[in-house]
Amino acid sequence: MPEVIRLFLSLLLQALWFAVLGRAILSWFDPHFGNPISRFLFDVTEPILQPIRSIMPGGMMIDFSPMVAIVIISILQRAI
Repeated sequence: MPEVIRLFLSLLLQALWFAVLGRAILSWFDPHFGNPISRFLFDVTEPILQPIRSIMPGGMMIDFSPMVAIVIISILQRAI
């Protein structure tokens, strides 16, 4: 894999990692995502978190999908 593509993918995954973490933290303070920054993070991360949420068992009071997404992103970063 060319170094430029590897660097791009690494930076993209790092940005995604921070976006998921930021969304998880901001969801404690702005659960309805009314703030423009919260809304942006929701729009960026929802396509990643929704499939994870659909696989996980329902009925839990805490949404663990951001934690699962961060683990998956970290595994992908190490694979690159």
